[in-house]
Amino acid sequence: MDTPTHEVEYEQLLLSRHTFLNQRGGRRKNSLLERSAYILLSRIQVQGPMSIGELSDAFGLDASTLNRQTAAAMRAGLIERIPDPAGGMARKFRLTDEGLRLVDAEREGIVDILDQVMHDWSEDDIAAFAGYLRRFNHGIEAIGGRPWPRP
Repeated sequence: MDTPTHEVEYEQLLLSRHTFLNQRGGRRKNSLLERSAYILLSRIQVQGPMSIGELSDAFGLDASTLNRQTAAAMRAGLIERIPDPAGGMARKFRLTDEGLRLVDAEREGIVDILDQVMHDWSEDDIAAFAGYLRRFNHGIEAIGGRPWPRP
């Protein structure tokens, strides 16, 4: 590796390969949700009800892609359409009780895997790693202009 940045690039490549352990067809082994559904539901969970336009801006995806994703999530009973709580014209999507249950269960499954991966790490090492990842993601978000809300 020529520079530390080259090493970061390579390790990031390897990390994306493992996302999140044993994925097949967009779903990790023993997963409850496909990756795209997990990301969509997680965003709505953190931010609150969102319209197609807001989702498009947040993800940098065209409305047709998000229409397909939200339609699939609605068919699965994970989200529902509601009037804008702020009184706007656009209808918004919010998690159903089942959607909330599944996104929380999926997150716990991922956290369990992370606990296995880092079983011999100190709490300080885990906290430092989380801090570096947060800083890395903030840098990406700043360049892309699409910050991700954090709980």
